[in-house]
Amino acid sequence: MLSTRGINHTIRDERIILPSTTPPRKEASLSLRDTPLRAKARHRLKLKVQEFFIEKFLFLNGLASIIIIALIFVFLFRTGIKAFIEIKPLQFIGTHIVDFSGQEVFAYIWQPVGEQGKYSLIPLVLGSLLVAIPATIIATILGLGTGVYLAEIASRRVRELIKPAVELLAGIPTIIIGFLCLSSLGTIIQNLFHTTFRLNAFVGALGVSLVIIPVIATITEDTIRAIPDDLREAAYALGATKWETTWRVLIPAGISGITAAILLGMGRAIGETMIVLMATGNAAIVTLNIFSSVRTMTATIAGELGAVAQGSAQYYALFLVGATIFTFTFFLNLVSEIIVNRMRAKLKL
Repeated sequence: MLSTRGINHTIRDERIILPSTTPPRKEASLSLRDTPLRAKARHRLKLKVQEFFIEKFLFLNGLASIIIIALIFVFLFRTGIKAFIEIKPLQFIGTHIVDFSGQEVFAYIWQPVGEQGKYSLIPLVLGSLLVAIPATIIATILGLGTGVYLAEIASRRVRELIKPAVELLAGIPTIIIGFLCLSSLGTIIQNLFHTTFRLNAFVGALGVSLVIIPVIATITEDTIRAIPDDLREAAYALGATKWETTWRVLIPAGISGITAAILLGMGRAIGETMIVLMATGNAAIVTLNIFSSVRTMTATIAGELGAVAQGSAQYYALFLVGATIFTFTFFLNLVSEIIVNRMRAKLKL
């Protein structure tokens, strides 16, 4: 028989063994808990590495854009500045010629071929403005109305139909629009207004306006939609109608963005090539008559650069014309960007 002392000893041994087996189980459970924590830490590290490379990639893209623009600027002006070596600077304004009556006059003529080339930029600049300004006015009226309608008046279903159509207009090749102006629109305008020239600045302006309407309409819509709803609610609380709210509250509040849209559209109009090459008549004359044939700076480059001798005075003069266009569009885009940034700061976007 076992004695009571032996039984007690056995029980004591079991009590001693039980606590000794408990700690390893706790360590095993702790190690299991560490596994998901380590996985989360590795995942966070992976995300940080990905974000680092994405950030650097986007930074390099932005830097590359700046470098490309700077290289274009340097290339144009480096080549265009040589025109002042080959040609007297005063000749870019005008040239002294003898007219049919035998008198010497100061004429503004672009005629680079011949014994003595004439390189006045005045008719080209005026021709570009005579197309770009009416085109911008027409596109502003239509684009502003379209943008306000899409932002404030149109229903969701109508907006889904009209907005893609407006954006699709921007995707039409400009040579197609130029061909329509050349073949049909010129004749319609001549029969309607009885103009002397079938192809003139007004026909070109109508064609160019089709290209810049989507630019003005899209930016105007985004600007109106970005205005806080507090202004609308305050106007309605004062008893204003929807039209009064739009005309007297929303448009003044978004005038900075709308102005930027107009400037961007005008920059696009000045830089347009194919439409003005086909629809304006390409007559390099000094005139303020919108129904007269004109020649723009872009059309001059497109029409002459392919046939000119490299290194000649005309070659450098065309690069100077390109530098002038680049300067126009660069400053218009710069001013519009400054205006947009001020509007965003004002609305705290």
